[in-house]
Amino acid sequence: MESNPPYHPNQKPHAVFVPFPAQGHINPMMQLAKLFRCNGFHITFVNTEFNHKRLIKSLGEEFVKGLPDFQFETIHDGLPESDKDATQDVEPLCEAVRKNCYAPFKELVMKLNTSSPYPVTCIIADGLSGFAGRVAKDLGIQELQFWTASACGFLGYLYFDELVKRGILPFKDENFSVDGTLDTSLDWTSGMKDIRLKDLPSFIRITDLNDIMFDFQGSEAQNCLRSSTIIINTFEELEGEALDTLKAKNPNIYSIGPLHMLGRNFPEKEHGFKESGSSLWKTDPECIKWLNKWKPLSVLYVNYGSVTVMTNQHLKEFAWGIANSKLPFLWIMRPDTVMGEEIISLPQEFLDEVKDRGYITSWCFQDQVLAHPSVGGFLTHCGWNSTLEAISSSVPTICWPFFAEQQTNCRYLCNTWRIGMEINYDVKRDDITKIVMEMMEGEKGKEMRHACLEWRNKATKAIDLEGSSYNNFHKLIKKVLHHNII
Repeated sequence: MESNPPYHPNQKPHAVFVPFPAQGHINPMMQLAKLFRCNGFHITFVNTEFNHKRLIKSLGEEFVKGLPDFQFETIHDGLPESDKDATQDVEPLCEAVRKNCYAPFKELVMKLNTSSPYPVTCIIADGLSGFAGRVAKDLGIQELQFWTASACGFLGYLYFDELVKRGILPFKDENFSVDGTLDTSLDWTSGMKDIRLKDLPSFIRITDLNDIMFDFQGSEAQNCLRSSTIIINTFEELEGEALDTLKAKNPNIYSIGPLHMLGRNFPEKEHGFKESGSSLWKTDPECIKWLNKWKPLSVLYVNYGSVTVMTNQHLKEFAWGIANSKLPFLWIMRPDTVMGEEIISLPQEFLDEVKDRGYITSWCFQDQVLAHPSVGGFLTHCGWNSTLEAISSSVPTICWPFFAEQQTNCRYLCNTWRIGMEINYDVKRDDITKIVMEMMEGEKGKEMRHACLEWRNKATKAIDLEGSSYNNFHKLIKKVLHHNII
């Protein structure tokens, strides 16, 4: 298909980006929006009012005023007002997004069409923000879906219906979680090899088919699959089998990841942007200086992402397990990491033990930390952004998946890509010490670092000139959006 002539200078294309309102979705959506801006698009980036307030708190008023060609807008999610500096509770947030966001978003797009310098030419909807795609269709605007998680996770959600058809779900009672049922191997999940029930997205762990998260994730994934164009933040060399299976269901899929690396092809056009213009928490730049004083590959980096919560007992087991390894570590600890607690209190005895070799802070620029030469291992919840950033920086992972498709990512990290080791969900300090030392100083760790280097080289090749992700991004801009790359 030939691309249409580029837009007349006075007719700049206008893309509206709508992330699902959580940090792990906003980050890749912002990376994609910046790439579109670099290629001549006028951008409107739509956050919920709650997250917009947090963005102002984190980055300052100046940043969120935007630039002439990059504007922020907000919609209300319908949830009660809150000043909490944390991700909203996931279940009510999903319900609110589904029920409350269509009308305010439609009103916003109609307003943009009359008040913005350029009419809206396309809407890029998060794969979990189906309301935005519906607005696009209702207003006759080109709609694209951006699946911000892994391709294998996407497939996992698409198999929810099949699990019901085969009578596997719902489970009869809560015993499924302890009686070995979740260890059942599945031989019918095309595009996903060596998968057990426990490796599918965690929302399958239900005794009632009306479970909100099971219904929301399954139906949003099916809705995303029906889109005329799907963008995925992954690369062919990493998830080829899953991507091939998805393309058999919808051929119009563009894998253009890792997005945070693809941006390197357009650095001179990023003028006016802070390094990480999407963090909802204030970041601590001092941790990078702290990393400078350690030997290469000697520091363990610990970060459970933006949503994971744990019991106070699990936190203590992690703390002492890491401390007893006697290795230096950088630990990102959100104030809301412990369930039901506003502020975390670690035992003074632990703080005394690690004071010379531990750095604990609330948030950081993760891609900078993972790229630092002193970082030799990453204890992670296996969120997709963290997984891609680890692969891109050739850092092996110690995996403690929390929920959603993190279990799927964990299986691939440990079993398919062979660059991860999994921790039992019921954390014990001795296990942590053993696995941390094996990762940082043992033979297994060395093997994984070697495998990591190979994956990093493949990721670099994918985003370089004529690489698979680079070419897919160009096809997306030219063929799908009829706009010439700048």
